[in-house]
Amino acid sequence: MEAQSYQARYAVSPAEVQKMNTDELRKHFLIEHVFEEDNVSFVYSHYDRLIVGGAMPLEQSLPLSVIDPLKAAYFLERRELGIINVGGEGYVVVDGQMINLHFKEALYIGRGAREIHFSSKDPNIPSKFYFNSAPAHTSYPLKKVTRKEAEVVETGSVETANHRVINKLLVNSVVQTCQLQMGMTELKSGSIWNTMPAHVHDRRMEAYFYFEVPEEQAVCHFMGEPQETRHIWLQNDQAVLSPPWSIHAGAGTSHYTFIWGMAGENLDYDDMDKWKIVDLK
Repeated sequence: MEAQSYQARYAVSPAEVQKMNTDELRKHFLIEHVFEEDNVSFVYSHYDRLIVGGAMPLEQSLPLSVIDPLKAAYFLERRELGIINVGGEGYVVVDGQMINLHFKEALYIGRGAREIHFSSKDPNIPSKFYFNSAPAHTSYPLKKVTRKEAEVVETGSVETANHRVINKLLVNSVVQTCQLQMGMTELKSGSIWNTMPAHVHDRRMEAYFYFEVPEEQAVCHFMGEPQETRHIWLQNDQAVLSPPWSIHAGAGTSHYTFIWGMAGENLDYDDMDKWKIVDLK
C-alpha cells in the first residue's frame, strides 16, 4: 500500500444538491475512509481549499508529502495544519522536533514547516492522527494544546437530548492561527443531537469527523439549505464536508464524539446565522 493517497472534491451549489440522490450526496460530501493502516489519506476540498484526512502509522513513520494540486515545494509552504489524535499515544515530528500526542490532544503547525512525520508509540494500539489543513497567509508558532488547555463550554440539556461538552482546542482564543479552527464536542450519555438549533455561516465552511460511535450504531448527519435539507448516514471514524451555505447537525443512535474544523475568512466562533428548529424543512 502507498504511504499516501488523496482525492479532490469540487464545490457544488445548493441547486445541484437539491437534485442529488443518496449515492451522489455520499460521493460529494462523505469521507468514508479517513484512516488506513500505514497510510496518510485525505480529501482536498475546493470549499475554502480545506484538506481533511488522517494518518494511521503502525510499524513505520509516515511522512506528510506534498501533492501536485498544491503546486508547492512542500505541504505547508502556503498552508497551516491542525491535528487531533483520536487513537493511541503517538508522535508528530516537525522539522526534527518531536511532539508527543495523547488521546484527544491537539497540535497546531504553522505555515513554513517543511518536514512532518507521524508515528505510533505502540503499533498494537496505533495512533490515529485526524487533521485539517487550510491556506495560510503568514506563519504562526507551533503549539500543542492538551485537554486542560482547551476552552471548555458545557451546553444543551438532557431534556432536549443535546447535553454536550464543547472543547475549543485550536481556536483563536487558545492559539493563533490564520483561518483554521478545530475543536471537539462530546455528547453526554443519553444525548444524541449536536449543533441544535442548526445554523449556517456563509463566511466559512466546515467539516465534521465522527468517532467514539459504538459498534452497530450510527449517526445521521443533516445538511443542505435550512428549508431544503438532506441527510447522510455515517459510521465510526467517518467525516463529512459542509459547504458554507449548508446546515451541519447530527443525531446518533447512541452518544458519540465529533471533531469540527472550519476554514474561511472569519475567526469569530459565534459568527453564525441560526435557524429555529420549527423552521427547518
